[in-house]
Amino acid sequence: MALSTNISGASRSLRVLARLLSYPDAQLRADLPDMREALLAEGVLASPRLAELEQLMRTLASRSTLDAEEHYVELFDRGHATSLHLFEHVHGDSRDRGPAMIDLTQTYEKAGLFLAPGELPDYLPVVLEFVSTQPMAEARAFLGEMAHILNALFSALQSRETAYASVLGALLELSGEKVQPVKVVADEALDTSWEEPEVFDGCSVKGQGKPDQAHPIHFVKTDAAKTHAGAAASAGVSP
Repeated sequence: MALSTNISGASRSLRVLARLLSYPDAQLRADLPDMREALLAEGVLASPRLAELEQLMRTLASRSTLDAEEHYVELFDRGHATSLHLFEHVHGDSRDRGPAMIDLTQTYEKAGLFLAPGELPDYLPVVLEFVSTQPMAEARAFLGEMAHILNALFSALQSRETAYASVLGALLELSGEKVQPVKVVADEALDTSWEEPEVFDGCSVKGQGKPDQAHPIHFVKTDAAKTHAGAAASAGVSP
């Protein structure tokens, strides 16, 4: 993502937190000393939270690149509860997710920020990069709109006893919101979620009925304006 170079308020801290939630390749690990210095220099986080982030950075630095990357993939890419794609928590795989993605991308572009090829607008590190370009009041409000998602992620990461939870705690602190425990629903096992019906026992898509069964149709009322506003609010964007 192309970003403005203006830095004020908590911009540097937000960018560090975005980096800490990014894939922990060798370059990120090499940047840890500078990231630590930026957090300390800006001084917008309380000492206990800084100590937690310091522990995360020590953990990342002490692991081999392969171990750090494997842990990251296992933690963030293999389950719904800890997904860093925010709209997955709001819309799941529903049709509303597409329009919400478009709205958020347009919000970035109106601010002069453009996604790199392959970047998704609802990926939390990308969202934080955008928030870091906003004035402090707007950045705080934007984070506040996402507090319910941040709390859910915080609880899910805490339940896995990972130091990455400290990043979500820091974001809640910057937003002015309190950490509130959220019940974590266990992710469905991959083998179960990918399971297909027995051969010749119906359609090869999970959840479909047998050929000789009636297929219930469920009608869901939609409101385009409400959908648009909900998508924007879930990302902290004014509709």
